[in-house]
Amino acid sequence: MRIESMKTIGIIGLGLIGGSMAVDLRRRGFAGEIIGVEAEPVNAAAALKMGLVDRIVDLKECVQESDVVIVAVPVGAATGLLPQVLDWFSVFAQRDGDCKKVVMDVCSTKEQLASCVNGHPFRNRYVSTHPMAGTEYSGPWAAMAGLFDGHACIICAAEDSAPDAVRMAEDIYDTLNMRVIYMEPSAHDVHAAYVSHISHITSFALALTVLEKEKDEKHIFDLASGGFSSTVRLAKSSPDMWTPILSQNKDNVLHVMDTYIEKMQAFRQAIAEGNEAQVRDLIEEANRIRRIIR
Repeated sequence: MRIESMKTIGIIGLGLIGGSMAVDLRRRGFAGEIIGVEAEPVNAAAALKMGLVDRIVDLKECVQESDVVIVAVPVGAATGLLPQVLDWFSVFAQRDGDCKKVVMDVCSTKEQLASCVNGHPFRNRYVSTHPMAGTEYSGPWAAMAGLFDGHACIICAAEDSAPDAVRMAEDIYDTLNMRVIYMEPSAHDVHAAYVSHISHITSFALALTVLEKEKDEKHIFDLASGGFSSTVRLAKSSPDMWTPILSQNKDNVLHVMDTYIEKMQAFRQAIAEGNEAQVRDLIEEANRIRRIIR
């Protein structure tokens, strides 16, 4: 970790990710002061009362006073917000003669965010990141210490960011005990569709299926065990966050869904035909995931 002094961190969006970053950046000595921007008054009041941030400010004050600005809002809002932050960087650079501030996002899709700042004169002060950690809960109340420990963080298009800006992002994720992987935005969005986005869609669909059936069979939830709970856990995730993710990564998500539907059809056909050998083969093929995930 290459921290010369504690930094002033501005966090825009004080939910699970932004709030959890605030907790660990403070307690691990990276942040001297944390200021927040939060559009929802209830969330803002809660974040302040919980001590996630020292002050709630507006966007201009946040950018003006922060060494690092972390954009932790849903990706649909981030595409409009990120250029505004870089515009303020331009204003302060004209006033002060230079700007060494850094802005980074933590959103789950990357291509559209990259497109919305391409050509901006302060593009090199932006670092595109995605910490691959979270829970199904949202809001400042979901913030927790140690959320990121041991997980991977992806930094995208590092070559488009100034070296010192990338180092700052690396220092932040080092403080959060994450391992950093470097990737291009398009590759990130493909991989995220496979390892994250399809899991949420599957969970949403399973929850809808069971809720539909539960109208007639009241004992379904009484009989639900750990396996069901773990599979459907992601269905509790925020629609405000996941609707723009699935929209922005539509092409990749649809491709993965088509493959998933093909596999479901293979299981359905084998079960309908009473073909136990084929069912067993499909399960054994799926068991290969043990080599990757332990």
